[in-house]
Amino acid sequence: MLGASFISTIIGTKLPGDGALWYAQNLEFLLPVRVGDEIIIKASVIKKIDRTQSIELSTEIYNQNRQKVTTGTAKVRLVEQEQPVSEIEKPVNKVALVVGGTGGIGRAACIQLAKDGYDVAVHYNRNKGLAEEVRDQVIGLGRRAFITNADIVDLGLVQEMISDTKRKLGIISVVVNCTTLNVASMKFSDLEWEDMFNHIELNIKGSFNIMKCVIPEMELNKYGKIINITTQYVDDPKPELAPYITAKSALDGFTRAVAFELAPKGIRVNSVSPGMTETELLANVPEKVRLLTAAQAPLRRLARPEDVAGAISFLASEKSDYLTGETIRVNGGQIML
Repeated sequence: MLGASFISTIIGTKLPGDGALWYAQNLEFLLPVRVGDEIIIKASVIKKIDRTQSIELSTEIYNQNRQKVTTGTAKVRLVEQEQPVSEIEKPVNKVALVVGGTGGIGRAACIQLAKDGYDVAVHYNRNKGLAEEVRDQVIGLGRRAFITNADIVDLGLVQEMISDTKRKLGIISVVVNCTTLNVASMKFSDLEWEDMFNHIELNIKGSFNIMKCVIPEMELNKYGKIINITTQYVDDPKPELAPYITAKSALDGFTRAVAFELAPKGIRVNSVSPGMTETELLANVPEKVRLLTAAQAPLRRLARPEDVAGAISFLASEKSDYLTGETIRVNGGQIML
């Protein structure tokens, strides 16, 4: 049995080595092994089972006279040693696609990411002139940039946008999805399903299409960051905003579900949840409501686009590599979870 114990040495250090689970062994003792004998232990693979990731070994022991003293078979399972996500080599290429790059938060995100050293693809829907201004600002910061237009609900157009970005800037390492529809207050009695559908289609189908196109490359690189913009109203609903809150709540769940699945592949998917932010979307919000909201915030003001961009910057950076499926709330302390 002392001689047979050396079979463990072979399995644990040589064949197959580290990570091997030796779970079965049969032995037949043919001749005695005496004090002073010199023995040689041999192991040979005789069977491989892919389904269970296991192998079967022929195990034999010989003495100094080349006599076989012990024979048998061993069964070994290969326990996969996955490389920790945090240790995966980071890509050299720093390219960010900002979807909705002409909105208040989108513009601030483009500028902040450029300051962080990213080349930026500025996506726009209608306002080409403003997209060109954002592009020029990024270039002025010493980074490459170009503008791109696509209806993200159309998978074919999204594929073209991603291909165009790769061709002009390189492989995308960060995606920031800032796109949204105008938020109109509407009583439930006045709602049509189309009102709900439009928000859901943009937030869920649009996000789905973008992820479908960028994730394969991120999987190959074993690294990537996807950042979705939700809203404080998911945690603190307000009346007459059912389509918007419903769609952003769905996006919140979608983000966490995908984050869980993609984590072992080195891809982090997170959300930023702004409170009321000083952007064009507040044009229809009465001044009294803005002042009241600011007064209720512990920090006594509304969020600025740059505040939200700061959270996006963190999630895009290596400083957030141990964060996925999380929501960073930028609301001045109005919601504390």
